[in-house]
Amino acid sequence: MINEPLERLRAAARRTRELALNRARTGLGHQDADDDVGTIGTDGALGFDPFPLLEALHRHGVRAVVIGQVAGIMHGSTALTGDLDLLWDGLPAHAPALAAAFATVDAQLVDEAGNPVPLVPESFLRPKVQFTSPGAGGDCCTPALPWGGLHVGEFLDRAITTADPSGLHVHYAAREDLIRMRRAIGRPKDLRRAAELESDLGQIAMEKRRQT
Repeated sequence: MINEPLERLRAAARRTRELALNRARTGLGHQDADDDVGTIGTDGALGFDPFPLLEALHRHGVRAVVIGQVAGIMHGSTALTGDLDLLWDGLPAHAPALAAAFATVDAQLVDEAGNPVPLVPESFLRPKVQFTSPGAGGDCCTPALPWGGLHVGEFLDRAITTADPSGLHVHYAAREDLIRMRRAIGRPKDLRRAAELESDLGQIAMEKRRQT
């Protein structure tokens, strides 16, 4: 079993690339993902590698929090994904560094209607902007995006930070907050993954009780 969150993510991304290696492109992006299967069935799985963007965010000092299934994988979920979703605070002062990080990985942006938007700081001030890059695509969100009544701005403060020997720091949503987000969205894949995280949470609690 792999215990380190970033090593879990590296292993999962590797499995995703291997699974999609000989698959023909379909033209389906992460916004076209099936509500049950998820983005593993889209073109986002082809060559999926979230690390170039995560490293760019770290180099530019951006505190963007990983959410979605990449965060689930970092918590131990076994379900694979083909996209990287992020949550940041949405403050205008932080937008230039965010835009610079995305520019270094040759990202392209579209709005929620699929219309291209320029890769400039102002574009990231939208509640949600969708991005694609050679390694990973997904959603970059702010707390202004409705989450079924959840105050996700609080999740930023509770996010977990992990690091690897190279010095890369990655922030990801706490397990309990990720479960809340899953439940609020409510798609079949979200409910299934929330149940998986809840099951793991119960096992962790049992293990702690045994140790005490």
